[in-house]
Amino acid sequence: MSPRPILYGARYSAYVRTALMVLQEKGVAFDLVEVDIFAPGGPPPDHLPRHPFGRIPAFEHDGFALYETAAITRYVDEAFDGPALQPADARGRARLTQIIGILDAYAYRPLVWDIYVERVSKPATGSPADESLIANALPRAELCLDVLAGFLGDGPWLLGDAISLADLHAAPILDYFKMAPEGRALMAGRNRLEAWWDRLTARPSATVLGPE
Repeated sequence: MSPRPILYGARYSAYVRTALMVLQEKGVAFDLVEVDIFAPGGPPPDHLPRHPFGRIPAFEHDGFALYETAAITRYVDEAFDGPALQPADARGRARLTQIIGILDAYAYRPLVWDIYVERVSKPATGSPADESLIANALPRAELCLDVLAGFLGDGPWLLGDAISLADLHAAPILDYFKMAPEGRALMAGRNRLEAWWDRLTARPSATVLGPE
């Protein structure tokens, strides 16, 4: 039997949470090694060989090392038994890659850093929110939500009838976004997206979500 995979990262990270959800959806036993990249002095020196850019998560399984969340989650889906989290057809896999690319390139920064961090995280530490940053991020956030709702169509999940890596990539980003009042308000007006969120958060893997 190959050794248990190791996930390196901190639970506060949206991307670590995606990897955690995927591991749980697949039923994979794993070890989490906590790595705080925001600790005083920056990422621990022993983490840089795992991730030369000093980010999280990083991953190792039986001598095979990876970083970048999309690479990790695809490997977990394909290397371990359990329900498939990627479509079997070329068009479905292309759509999966498209949605994950949209989340990384267009959604993560405005929803998490410009809205959640400014409205929720910074005030919790006594720092004022940058209202202009929040205001400038809201139109992009609305566009991202509309695009995700469009992918849902009439199906329960972003790629149709089965939950996929796309849903699990989106979940932690939207979870942080919904902690801000602006995020909750924008989600509330999108019924299909809210129904998707309710289905998603009812799953056992969603226990990794919520305030850190």
